[in-house]
Parts: sequence; structure tokens; C-alpha cells
Amino acid sequence: MSHLDDTKVILGDLIAFPTISADSNLDLIAYAAERLADCGARVKISKDETGTKANLFASLGPDIDGGIVLSGHSDVVPVAGQDWTSDPFKMIERDGKLFGRGSCDMKGFIAASLALAPEFAALDLKRPVHFAFTYDEEVGCLGGKALVQEIQAAGLRPAAAIIGEPTSMRVIEGHKGCHEYTTEFAGLAGHASLPHLGVNAVEYAVRYIGRLMELREELKNSTPKASRFVPPYSTIQIGLITGGVAHNVIADNCTFGWDFRPVQKSDVDYVQRHVREFAEDELLPAMREIYPQASITTRVVGEVDGLEPAEESEARDIVMELTGSFETDVVSFGTEAGLFQEAGISAVICGPGSIEQAHKADEFVSLEQMQSCLDMLDGLKAKLGS
Repeated sequence: MSHLDDTKVILGDLIAFPTISADSNLDLIAYAAERLADCGARVKISKDETGTKANLFASLGPDIDGGIVLSGHSDVVPVAGQDWTSDPFKMIERDGKLFGRGSCDMKGFIAASLALAPEFAALDLKRPVHFAFTYDEEVGCLGGKALVQEIQAAGLRPAAAIIGEPTSMRVIEGHKGCHEYTTEFAGLAGHASLPHLGVNAVEYAVRYIGRLMELREELKNSTPKASRFVPPYSTIQIGLITGGVAHNVIADNCTFGWDFRPVQKSDVDYVQRHVREFAEDELLPAMREIYPQASITTRVVGEVDGLEPAEESEARDIVMELTGSFETDVVSFGTEAGLFQEAGISAVICGPGSIEQAHKADEFVSLEQMQSCLDMLDGLKAKLGS
């Protein structure tokens, strides 16, 4: 059986596990663990607090520092409300494409990695190859954060990580961060004819949002020189707002969700400091003057570090060599790559399929893209083994 044929079988198996982020991924992780253990890998499975989700970290080759991580997330986005022409959890091959939820985002890369694992195992590897498969990337990179912390706690020091998100096999060396928050205002209800006796949560939320919009404009002034992102500066946007019960009732509640896409860590510190000071020094004192129990609470939905292009990057250089690429790019969508970089592990993004197909009905990855991914991993085999 060819590498591509083997990969197709594995991908079909992976797609059949309905690992929507709200559900368990344990069956998929057990499947991957068995395949890796069968070829002699040292396998560790770590569950989350609920016991329904797990990360997998497996290693082949010498137990030394300097390994290469092949990383992918096991969870997929929901299919509810999407108009699929076939069962999203049954892989269908048609017109040179493999259809199914997660085919490109990002079970295709995981399948290719598993297909090549026995061949990595058969080599006299000079450096270890690690397989890192995580949970809940789609809802805040929760598994990735836990996995990187476990790697550090165990004293492991991989040198480079290849994150196989769908990039059409382009070499991606940078992406924006993705910070998502829900901010809740609790005020005091009352009759609309006596607004001075209540604390209108909607009105205070509007003032908070106004400050965020001011900060959005201020962030344009800190645009990094030669930024390659689109747009080149950090952005803030409001995605959802709810509050109040009627036109003639002072709103005692308001909740809104906001999205922050930083291009650099200094912008994160700037925004967080200014919104905290605005809430604590201006809004809350005014609210509590009337109603001492008034509150403003911000809940973190997800805080995913960006991947900042580095002047020196072993991961980038390795993948450029393996793909024969002479150029790199940056993207606006988030990945787990920044988590590895923050831990001191060089990181790059390169994987089969296009982000244009991700999260949509009839998601697919082309056979041509899968073959290109296998060629890259074949090259890594030759580079690391003998």
C-alpha cells in the first residue's frame, strides 16, 4: 500500500470520530495512541479535568533534547445548520478530493503523520520525532496550553514544531493572536422615568465599548514597521451584545462579547491596562455611588498567543528546505504555534488543504495537497534518520 493509500484509510478513520469541541475526543486519541505504540513510540495521554478530553504526546527516536514536533488538534467545529451533500463524518472521495468534517482542519495532517510513523520508527533517528495531538483548539487552544505546560514540566526540550494547519503547504511564519472576552455589567433596575435612581447596565456597557473603540484607533499608531498582516495593526471588534428587558425599564444587566487580534505582545498589555483602569477608576465608582453591589466582570473565553516572525527560526528553515519554498507568509487566523514559541520552541505552520475550506459544509482536502504533505514528511525522514 502506498503512503497516500495508507493515509486515506487513516483519514477516513479519523473523520469517523465526531470530535466536535463540545464532545469527547477520547476515542480518536486512543486510536492514534494504539497506532503509535504499535511502532514503538513512547506514548503519554493526559486527560483534562472532566476526563472527557485528552492530549497525546508520543516520541520516537533517542530520548534527548532537540526533537521535532509534528502537531495537530483533534477537535473540529460543529456541522449543525450546514448544508452537507454527504455525511460529514464519513469520508467521501470525489474528483480528487477527500470530503469530511476535519479533512483539512486538521485531520489530514494528523493522518499523514500517523501514516509515516512506522517509517520514522524504522530509522536510526539522530533526533527524536514527537507527535502532539491536542483537544479544544477551536475553542481557545485549551489542550495546546496544557500540553506545552506538560512538556516544560517534564523537562523536555524539543527544538522545533511543525503545526499542520491548512496553509496549502505554504510556509507560514507568523499569525496574529486571538483574544476573546465576555464582559458583563450588573446594575440596578428601575422605572425609566426615574433614571437617576437606577444603574443602567446598558449605558455603562456602551461607555466601555466606546473606550474599546478609542483603543482600536490608538492601536493603529503602534503598527510594527513593515508589518505583513492584513490589516497591519492590532484590531478590536464587538461581536455580540444583549441587555435589558423593555424600553421603559432601566436595564440592570448587559453582556457583550469582544474579539481582540494583537500583532504584538505590547498591544495586549496596552489594551488590558487601559480597559482595566477605565472600569476601575471611572465606571465602577459612578455605578457604586448609587448601587454598591454593581459590578463589571470580564471572562476570558480564550487567549491565544500570536506567532511572531523570528529573525532566526529553525522550524521555518527546516520546512522551507523540505518544501522547496523560497518565501514565507503570515496569516490572520490563530493556531497553537504561538504556544510553542512562547515555550522557547521554534514554530512554523505548514499543512495540507486551504483555510478557505475549513469550517464550511463539504469541507475537503485534495489528494494533491495530501501528497505534498507526505513528500514533506518523507523529506524530514531523510533529514533526521539513516
